[in-house]
Amino acid sequence: LVLTVVLLLIAVPAGLLLYLDRSLSRIDALPDYPGRIADTPGTNWLIVGSDSRSDLSEEEQIELGTGGDTGGHQSDTILMLSIPRSGKASLISIPRDSYVEVPGYGTTKINAAYSLGGAPLLTQTVEQATGVHIDHYAEIGFGGFAGLVDGIGGIELCLDQPVEDPDHGIFLPGGCQDYSGPLALDFVRERYGLPNSDLDRMDNQRQFLGALVDKTTSASTLANPIRWWDVTRSIGGALTVDEDTHVWHLARLAWTMRSSPATTTVPIGGFADTGSGNVLLWDDTLAPQFWQTIAAGKALPEELLTTGF
Repeated sequence: LVLTVVLLLIAVPAGLLLYLDRSLSRIDALPDYPGRIADTPGTNWLIVGSDSRSDLSEEEQIELGTGGDTGGHQSDTILMLSIPRSGKASLISIPRDSYVEVPGYGTTKINAAYSLGGAPLLTQTVEQATGVHIDHYAEIGFGGFAGLVDGIGGIELCLDQPVEDPDHGIFLPGGCQDYSGPLALDFVRERYGLPNSDLDRMDNQRQFLGALVDKTTSASTLANPIRWWDVTRSIGGALTVDEDTHVWHLARLAWTMRSSPATTTVPIGGFADTGSGNVLLWDDTLAPQFWQTIAAGKALPEELLTTGF
């Protein structure tokens, strides 16, 4: 009897982890292109929020307020999680309007790389713009996003003041509130009603990711078999990862996020009007130092944990 119980305690979690690992969608997101940045010390994740609506029915698009299928897909959320060899990890926002070289397409906004060549081109663009080797890729779309939040019973998010954006039908309360999936989607997408537009939205996106990981890995979730199963199924349906990423890599990602990494944005130098529209420029002095520190597998020093603008 004791042996049977022990075997069940081992087999059931192992089976669930195997199920979760096999349920993850995988793509060739880390191409081995000519001249690719060699492996750099530490571990670096590229975390992307895609505006793809391909997995949503018309009813779901209406419920989530996505505005229907807009054609080409872009990545309005681009984050890098850098786990150095020692010291504090960093969760870095890369502004979607960053003006960088997109291989094969010239200099344009970084989020256009996803629209032009999907995850492989976005990864290549980020690597070549930063000099940082990407080890893992994780992407979540609109439908998976809302389902994952609802699967864990919602999350608590905070705003300093209410947000009103009547043109896009987005109204968010001030203070700390429990958010369902559709409202959380509005929280990370909204920028027009925020004082500093994209800069404030990036703060909200980092806040959301931290809250999501905290709730997913909380004792109340892990101790509830029904909720844990809902979360397991939601993760499998929500995430797309590179071909070499498995659940144990995601577990380390979650562990790092629970350890409260430093949050920052690549140092910003200003804005400019170009043929690609109004773009964001990285700081000529601070941005190279910033990325060189990451590429060396070191923790970012306090003086670089600013926007530089």
